[in-house]
Amino acid sequence: MKSISIKGSERESVGKVATKAVRNAGMVPCVIYGGSQPVHFQAEAKAFKSLVYTPNAHTVAIDLGGKKFDAILQDIQFHPVSDAILHIDFFQLSDDKEIIMEVPVKVTGTSPGVLLGGVLNLNQRRLKVKALPKNLPDFVEANISELQMGNKLYVTKLATNNFKLMHPDNTVVCQVKISRAAMKAAQEAAKAEKTAAKGKKK
Repeated sequence: MKSISIKGSERESVGKVATKAVRNAGMVPCVIYGGSQPVHFQAEAKAFKSLVYTPNAHTVAIDLGGKKFDAILQDIQFHPVSDAILHIDFFQLSDDKEIIMEVPVKVTGTSPGVLLGGVLNLNQRRLKVKALPKNLPDFVEANISELQMGNKLYVTKLATNNFKLMHPDNTVVCQVKISRAAMKAAQEAAKAEKTAAKGKKK
């Protein structure tokens, strides 16, 4: 999985007054959990753009004045009005411990059902995976090459390489629904067949 680098500085004071001062200075207060003890730090708000405002999944390499941590984004709080980032929680990664995180679904292939006029519905845009940090995928591939009209693609049909999908077997990733135009064409074809059959009987 691709990694994003963020540089920040450790925070000595974490009270409300200090936190407000951090935000007023255009910085975001953050904390890293998962280690022997939480690590509080701050970083510029713009440093998180490529991490937060993207559909892609990333690990994060955090550099706090020489102290380095590999982590993933665990939780984020936004201002209810301005949508400014108020606080971010990270979880520290360990090479020998599996981690659960959400990654995007990437649709590949061409569905025969879509070619016939069906509509592809993506039911799951992101899926939870469990893996060692080194095996975390950038995305989960959903191959729709065999989806006919009305078919569904379940998580059990997805390829998993060194990671597990944390979803029930009956979870539908995507499906090809019959469009109104296709349904109308099918109805007209059926009607035409009936008419032709009646004509032969006469």
